[in-house]
Amino acid sequence: MRYMMLIHVDPTTAPEPDEAMFEQVGKVIEEMTKAGVLLDTNGLRPVTEATRISQSGGKQTMLDGPFTESKEVVGGYCILQTKSKDEAIEWTSRFLGVHGPEWDIDIEIRQIDEPA
Repeated sequence: MRYMMLIHVDPTTAPEPDEAMFEQVGKVIEEMTKAGVLLDTNGLRPVTEATRISQSGGKQTMLDGPFTESKEVVGGYCILQTKSKDEAIEWTSRFLGVHGPEWDIDIEIRQIDEPA
């Protein structure tokens, strides 16, 4: 089973990660890699560099960031391959736990549809 962790943060309140946090995140990522569950992970460039394409009524529109209505953005992702949803939740909890109390952060875990 593959799961995607979507890491949600509020760009207006998220602190700058310090070296200690990067080290702790790195340790969890290394553990995930050694356990064979981490398929891919990365942060995303700031929403100010994003482009949003919408379609309504068959007409497409394009809008470059920043998006003033964005109170929460996906700041990064991890793709895990686990034996169960519970295992994906456990790894996500460990990843989330290295962020200190100054972080208001949510992670959405969604199973990736596999081809039939």
